[in-house]
Formats: sequence, C-alpha cells, structure tokens
Amino acid sequence: MNPDHVMRRVRAEEWPSVKELRLFALQDPAAPVAFLETYRSAVGRPDAFWQQRAAGGAEGTDVAQFVAEAADGRWLGSVTVLVERPDREGVFGGEAEGVQGHLVGVFVRPEVRGTGLTEALFRAAEEWAFGLDDPYLTRLRLFVHEDNPRAAAFYRRYGFVPSGSTVPVPDRPEEREVEMVRERR
Repeated sequence: MNPDHVMRRVRAEEWPSVKELRLFALQDPAAPVAFLETYRSAVGRPDAFWQQRAAGGAEGTDVAQFVAEAADGRWLGSVTVLVERPDREGVFGGEAEGVQGHLVGVFVRPEVRGTGLTEALFRAAEEWAFGLDDPYLTRLRLFVHEDNPRAAAFYRRYGFVPSGSTVPVPDRPEEREVEMVRERR
C-alpha cells in the first residue's frame, strides 16, 4: 500500500467529489474515445443525479465505485464495477455465461498516469468483484474504443484479452468498441 494514497469505495455523501472527478475526466483529451458521455451532457445534470450515482456506487453488490484518494483528500482516479447477470438465454448479448463484472468509468488524473495507480484501482475493483459470494462472478469485462490504443495496451498488460466481440459505439455506429475480458483465477 502506498502511504501517499488509498484505494477505497466511495461513500454516498461524497457525491460532490464524484461529480468533480467525472467532469474533470470528461474534459480529458482522450474523453471522446474513453467515455460514452460528454462533458456538455454531464455538466447540466442536477445534483440529485450525482447523489444517486454516488449512493449507487457506495453500497450493495450491484455496483461499486472505487477511488484513489491522496493523503490530502484529493481524488486521483476512479473505476466502477457493474455486476451483470445473464438474460433469459444465459448470455449478456455475447458468448459469456454466468455473472460478470463490467468495469466502466476508468480514469486517473494525467499527473499520476504511469505510477501504478491504475493497477491499484483495478486490484481494488477486482478484489471486490471476485470476492462476492452472491453473485459469484466468473469474469471481468470492459470495452475499449478501437482508437484508444493506450488504454487497450494497459488492459492487456493487466491481463485482459480481446474476447473477439465488438460493438458499435452508441450514436456513432461507424466506430467500434472491443470487448476485453479477464477470467476469474
């Protein structure tokens, strides 16, 4: 554990920090290929939206948001795990069976990229997801834009591999996102 920062789950009352970090992330130069939301659409959301988002990531076993918090209290990055259960046919719209965790909202501030912080966030998310007994997760997945090689390279280094599935980017069907998965060990 790095004494300069801790990885932890958000708390519901921290919605202003959830909002601040998300809006900052949406202004990053990579945001158009990293997120399915724009700064313009997010900045106008009411406080109730951010309160609900923080509360959802704070408790329960369906969603968990993790932050990297500096010793001075500043949030350096975040990742969220969504627990996905299969549909009636036993699939998620792809090939997987069972319950899986879907990593979304991956972001670290530019000044801490390449320091191991993203790996630490992923470990926290993975430990939580694979530590669940009910639901029992069989794998983690994420989607990376075809034009985001830096993120794809990190995910590969962390053990994610392309599943062979791609999906169109919402509202931009000419662009694709590649599904990457990491099986439970």
